[in-house]
Amino acid sequence: MTSKDFFEFVSTQYKKQLPFVVYRKPNREDVKAMLQKTHDLYLIEDFTQKGFVFSPFDDIEPSILIPKEHSEIIDVSSVPTVDVEAREAKPSSEENGKENHVNLVKKGIEAISEDKFKKVVLSRKETVQLKESNPIEIFRRLLSNYKSAFVYCWYHPKIGMWLGATPETLIKIEGRQFSIMALAGTQKYEGSLNVLWQDKEKQEQQYVTDFILENLKPSVESFNVSDVESVKAGNLVHLRTMISAQLKNGISLKEIIDALHPTPAVCGLPKDIAKKFILKHENYHRGFYTGYLGELNLDTTIKPRSGRRNIENRAYAFSKQSTQLYVNLRCMQIQDNLAIIYVGGGITKSSNPQKEWEETEAKSLVIKNVL
Repeated sequence: MTSKDFFEFVSTQYKKQLPFVVYRKPNREDVKAMLQKTHDLYLIEDFTQKGFVFSPFDDIEPSILIPKEHSEIIDVSSVPTVDVEAREAKPSSEENGKENHVNLVKKGIEAISEDKFKKVVLSRKETVQLKESNPIEIFRRLLSNYKSAFVYCWYHPKIGMWLGATPETLIKIEGRQFSIMALAGTQKYEGSLNVLWQDKEKQEQQYVTDFILENLKPSVESFNVSDVESVKAGNLVHLRTMISAQLKNGISLKEIIDALHPTPAVCGLPKDIAKKFILKHENYHRGFYTGYLGELNLDTTIKPRSGRRNIENRAYAFSKQSTQLYVNLRCMQIQDNLAIIYVGGGITKSSNPQKEWEETEAKSLVIKNVL
């Protein structure tokens, strides 16, 4: 299938107001789409279904499924790069936006100083007038700008339109093998990954790593934890640790997701107390921002490693169920000719409210730069 034909299929689906998702995994060239054949709204029941899942931040709200069995799946091997005009995106112009967020961060720091929790992730939304109202074109710009991100465009007529370019993996599972990313800490990318991290950023990242290890310990055989490294994501740099393990027999995907989501990278620590603070004080509904999305229980072909010794084994490729979920960061919701951009940051006792505002401004540029 050509790139032109591929996007014509997706555009036709959108014109018919039928649900779809089109996406590309990090550092890949191929782009996939799942085109649902009906207008029905399917909800996740027990995470045994197959398809593409789209889940909100608040885990008491339902997760949406584009089911494999009711969809046509198409793909294209590569997509031509779209030129994006290089210009500096404008800072937030929303009245009281900065003041409200700085005050919110101050409340978070105060609660931490009162030992209510160790960390909380606080966010805001910002509305931008769209010059390009075709979401498929915005998606193509995201593809061209963010090669190392999970880039997606998701639509359901009963829910709405979301796009994003997220740097963070929630979890990848093939059979009983899984890996997960602990990502936290943010600085502007200044041309080098050799950056100086402050104690606040190191501590924020360690909280995420410790939470994952503690909450998954009952479900796994053993852990393999990488060193902390600096990674580039668009115009930003983050601290990342990769964690891999093997699940114990009988552990379900739902058990793993319930143990993890929402992680301290998007909520806080302890999770339940931080979540209550967020729902009470952010004064807006996050919806699917800081939720997760991705392929659920799809069959993938595993091939033996190539090499002279394995020539005879190459014919014995086998299939496993694979789940690859990503945290919904660096995202936006499209409503009419407006883009609602969602940004936030982790707050600890050593946070600086002014710097936290500046961090959200830097994060918003990931989306603004393609608008």
